[in-house]
Amino acid sequence: MNSVRAKKHLGQHFLKEDAIAQRVAEGLTGHGGYRHAIEVGPGTGALTRHLIARAEFELTCFEVDHESVAYLHAQYPGLNVREADFLSMDPLSITDGPFAVVGNFPYNISTQIVFKVLEHRDRCTEVVGMFQKEVADRFRAPHGSRTYGITSVLAQAWYDVELLFHVEPGSFIPPPKVRSSVIRMKRNIVDKLPCDEALFFRVVKTAFNQRRKTLHNALKPLPELKGPLPERFAGKRAEQLSVAEFIEMTTMIAAMNG
Repeated sequence: MNSVRAKKHLGQHFLKEDAIAQRVAEGLTGHGGYRHAIEVGPGTGALTRHLIARAEFELTCFEVDHESVAYLHAQYPGLNVREADFLSMDPLSITDGPFAVVGNFPYNISTQIVFKVLEHRDRCTEVVGMFQKEVADRFRAPHGSRTYGITSVLAQAWYDVELLFHVEPGSFIPPPKVRSSVIRMKRNIVDKLPCDEALFFRVVKTAFNQRRKTLHNALKPLPELKGPLPERFAGKRAEQLSVAEFIEMTTMIAAMNG
């Protein structure tokens, strides 16, 4: 296939099915009017070549593997490849407008990639990414399900998350031990949550840190909790609350602090 060796410590699994790479690239819709697409972990360029074909987007690639960077420069002269960590990326170094994030994401940082997107939710209007299936399931899980958690609430607060398709292990070199899923996240119409957003993050994370406990007990470590929770929340567990209910509970906790 090529001379680049997949490195386990980087979570690399190179996609070998061209039709799947094309489907991932076609998952970009331009939602939010972006003209810049950022590919994370292009590896040997299986997806990159199809993104280049999307002439309506200006492509920037982030790759930490020196061997892959050298290969991409040789295969795609003129491609904007940055030998840098996407998790340290400053979007203003690429564009002052909206952008999308796309990729066959390295499995060991895929959740961190979404948290990075959430940091820039005011400008990242679409994400199309390959994840381990169980990780993808968490992002789109409904409240009340066992897979619903911190990432579910935070992603769904600002994005509409949809499954595009599943991918079997044999589609990669080397094949991972798990199935994969491609999901699309589109920025929703929420400009700002109707609560303290920083407190919202802390409430969600604290609630799920001890998810088997009722919220009455799970939220005790939260400094902002100055009194008892309202009864409608106190006896529930974190997984039972919708995004809207987490927002409502955050507002109530904020009111305890005047």
